[in-house]
Amino acid sequence: MSIHVTPQGQYRAKWRDPSGRQRSKNFATKREARDFLATVRTSASNGTYVDPQAGRQRFAEHAEAWLASRTGESTTRARDASVMRTHVLPQWGDWQLGKIDHLSVQSWVSELGRRRSPATVAEALRLTSGVLRSAVRNRLIPYNPCEDVTLPRRRKHDHDDLMITRDQLSVDLLPAVPARYRMLVATTAWTGLRWGEAVGLQSDALDLAGGTLRVIRTVVEVSGNTDYKPYPKTGAGRRTVPLPRWLVPQLRDHVARYGLGERGLVFANAVGKPLRRTLFRSRIWRPSLVRAGLLGSVEHTGSHEFTGRWIDDEGRANTLVRETYAAAVKAVASAAGTGLRFHDLRHSYATWLVDDGVPPNMVQRVMGHESVTTTLQLYTRRTENHDRILDALGGSMLGADGPDDEDPDDSPAAGMAVLR
Repeated sequence: MSIHVTPQGQYRAKWRDPSGRQRSKNFATKREARDFLATVRTSASNGTYVDPQAGRQRFAEHAEAWLASRTGESTTRARDASVMRTHVLPQWGDWQLGKIDHLSVQSWVSELGRRRSPATVAEALRLTSGVLRSAVRNRLIPYNPCEDVTLPRRRKHDHDDLMITRDQLSVDLLPAVPARYRMLVATTAWTGLRWGEAVGLQSDALDLAGGTLRVIRTVVEVSGNTDYKPYPKTGAGRRTVPLPRWLVPQLRDHVARYGLGERGLVFANAVGKPLRRTLFRSRIWRPSLVRAGLLGSVEHTGSHEFTGRWIDDEGRANTLVRETYAAAVKAVASAAGTGLRFHDLRHSYATWLVDDGVPPNMVQRVMGHESVTTTLQLYTRRTENHDRILDALGGSMLGADGPDDEDPDDSPAAGMAVLR
C-alpha cells in the first residue's frame, strides 16, 4: 500500500485487493488517503473487504438478479414483483448501490407513507432492504442503509375487525347471494376455509356421508390466471373439518343442480373453471353485501329512480341515483369503501367457536393454524360479546328508584353477596 501525489495535487492511495489486483483511489488530503488505506487493511484482514468500485452497479440490475434467484410460492413471487415494479424501482432503479444512504431511504419511506398505506410502505421497504442486503453479502456495498429505518405506524381502522353474526349471515346475506354461489358462501362461513381452500375443494375431499371435508389442495391466482396447488398454505393447513348437519343436504342439492367443474370442483364458475377471487369480489360478493344492507343501501325513490347511499371510510355520506335497481346496486358496490371481506367469514367462524366454548386447541386444528397463539390473537380478538360479560357480572340490577329499605334482599350488600 502506498500514497502518491498526482499532477493535479491530489493524493492517490494504491493497494491490492484480496485477489491481487492493483487498485487506486484519489483523495483531497493525505490524511483521508491514509485513513482509507487503514480501513482497507483492516477489512482485508477480517474478510469484510468491499471493492469501492463495486457499488457503481445500478440498483435495478442487482434487483433483477435477486428476484430471479429467489424461491417460493408463485403468488408470493408475483406479489413481490408487482411491489418492486410499482414502488421500488421508480425510486431506486437508476441509483448506484453505493450512493444509497440511510437518510435517502428514510426520506423516501416517509414520503411514500403520505401516499400509500403502512402495509404497502412496509412491503416496499422489505424488498428494498432485501436487494441491498444481498448486495452486502456479495461484497458490493459495505452495509445495508435500510437498517433502523422507521416505518409509518399501522393504525387500526373500524373495518379491520368486521364480523358477521350467524343470524345476519342466514337471514340477510345468504338470500342476497346468487343461487349458484350461495353454498360457497355458506360452506366457507361454517367451516372457516380460506378462499383458495374453498374454491379448490374437489369431490374427492368432500365426504357428505361422513359429514366432513378435507383440506388437501388449494387454487391460487397469479396475474389473473388460476392454477392448482397440491397442498394447503401450511403443514397444519392439511386438515379435516366437520360440516354442520343442516349443510350436508344443501351441498348435495348444490352438486345435483350445478354439477362438478373440472377436476371435480364443487364450486366452479359457469364453465366449470376455478373461480377468480378478483372477479368474484366485484361481481358477486360486494353486490350481495349491498342487497343485504351490509354495504350501504338502495331504495326505490321514484318510478324510474333508485337511490344508493353509503358511508365511506372517512365517515362521509354519499348518494347516487340510477334508473334500475341492478344498476344502483352495482354502482354502490363499486363506489363504497371497505366492507365485509370474504376472508372475514373465516374470522367470524373462529370467533363463533371460541364464544361458544370450543377449546382453543380444537379451534386451532380446524382453522389450520401452526400455533394456537395465532388463533387467539389474530382471529378471536375481534369479538365483542357484551352479553357474556354482562352474564358473568350477574343478571340482577338495582331498581331505578334505589333499594327498598324494608327489604334486606335489595340491599347493596346482598347484591355483592350474590356476585361473590
